Amino acid sequence: MSDPHESLAEFRHFREKMNAAILSADNLAIKRFFALDTQTYQPGALDAKTKELLGLVCSMVLRCDDCITYHLIRCREEGATDEELFETFSVALVVGGSIVIPHLRRAVARLEELPTGKVGKREAGSGK
Repeated sequence: MSDPHESLAEFRHFREKMNAAILSADNLAIKRFFALDTQTYQPGALDAKTKELLGLVCSMVLRCDDCITYHLIRCREEGATDEELFETFSVALVVGGSIVIPHLRRAVARLEELPTGKVGKREAGSGK
């Protein structure tokens, strides 16, 4: 689980370092899964922002703080507004129930660290 006191820079550094270590093992199944994850979030019938918002709901319901942080970053990169994010949080809360509330708190704390509007680009590899 993500340390709520860890900075976004620390989160990104650890994620990139560990993804590189995982991919360097050259395991075919792992590489295929990472590629599938990357491909899934590419624009198609649904745009990338919508897919990231869906990923955020799933991550909150599954209670994966690392995944929540990742999808918050990606949602902001795709231009998600606070209003869109809070509506997404409400869907996650209804689907997941009150057990989602601690993750909602941490998501809002993370959101306060992120700039608004479209920023940056997604790096290659699995979002998880």
